[in-house]
Amino acid sequence: MRITDQKQADRYYEALLNREPSFVGTFFVGVKTTSIFCIATCRARKPKRENVEFYTQFKDAMDAGFRPCKVCRPTENAFEAPLKCKPPCT
Repeated sequence: MRITDQKQADRYYEALLNREPSFVGTFFVGVKTTSIFCIATCRARKPKRENVEFYTQFKDAMDAGFRPCKVCRPTENAFEAPLKCKPPCT
């Protein structure tokens, strides 16, 4: 479901900017300018507020035309933050 409550969306945007791990699995963010969606802790550059939409499930983001981010891999890491590097980490 797309988040339409502006106050909740603003709270999610702050969590995205701060990469708050407690929000992983709570929302998925779709970036309109790139057609990519991410999880809360994604390391990718952060979009402007007016360029994002928030969803409760990654399937909803995909149904809206967004594709998974290659950095945070939201379909694989829907409920946990990804490792900082791909194994084997050194």
